[in-house]
Amino acid sequence: MSVCSMSYERNSRGVEIFSKCWFPENRRMRAIVCLCHGYGDTCTFFLDGVARKIASAGYGVFALDYPGFGLSEGLHGYIPSFDTLVDDVAEHFSKVKGNPEYRGLPSFLFGQSMGGAVALKVHFKQPNEWNGAILVAPMCKIADDVVPPWPIQQILIFMAKLLPKEKLVPQKDLAELAFKEKKKQEQCSFNVIAYKDKPRLRTALEMLKTTQEIERRLEEVSLPLIVLHGEADLVTDPAVSKALYEKAKSQDKKLCLYKGAYHAILEGEPDETIFQVLDDIISWLDQHSTREEGMSS
Repeated sequence: MSVCSMSYERNSRGVEIFSKCWFPENRRMRAIVCLCHGYGDTCTFFLDGVARKIASAGYGVFALDYPGFGLSEGLHGYIPSFDTLVDDVAEHFSKVKGNPEYRGLPSFLFGQSMGGAVALKVHFKQPNEWNGAILVAPMCKIADDVVPPWPIQQILIFMAKLLPKEKLVPQKDLAELAFKEKKKQEQCSFNVIAYKDKPRLRTALEMLKTTQEIERRLEEVSLPLIVLHGEADLVTDPAVSKALYEKAKSQDKKLCLYKGAYHAILEGEPDETIFQVLDDIISWLDQHSTREEGMSS
């Protein structure tokens, strides 16, 4: 079992941030897990179930809605600067880790889809401050089928300078591509605070630039990591997860590929696949938390 709490707090930029945390009930906390949600998600819907499962296994789980997403302040679905978003996330998690109650506990980044890119950028910013990362279908490269053709990209780059907040980017139905189970895809409509419209021009440009940067910097990834990806993912490219696994200079790294699975491996697959992915994540956390506990005792 787990218990949950939520709060609003203004960050150093004066932006009101909504955050949630989940704790194991009646047992000692083994480590801190800091969740970074995906583009079409928040920390209050599908991610809530994932967080509860991890917390009930003995972990303190912390998440926030990025500015412009979910219940945090800001124009809905607008990312004027991915680097600023990463700064906001790093600031929030640094406050969590600075809490005297959690001092000495191992800390792990957990990023799903776009949150995988956020987690990697936090790692680049703080290369020695985390004990590991869990990356679920990370957005290291947007699949070629989803990215607009090069000539359209050039037009969008030009238009983003003039109309950064406009929702003009042509987009396939990402939920259709991401969810194998249609009944689970239909549940997305109940997440009323998630951004479901066409991407804003500046947001799309920032995400594209970020994936290009991460693809160039895969060799800089140095922390213990587990990468989990559906082999049939049509949203983020599983080939780049393989490249991340091969190129990362981490000595301790693991790649889990799920045959026939789509993008949303924690929400949109048959239950047995979802349980397998969660078991793989919790087993990895257990191994790495035990190792850290042993080193600190």
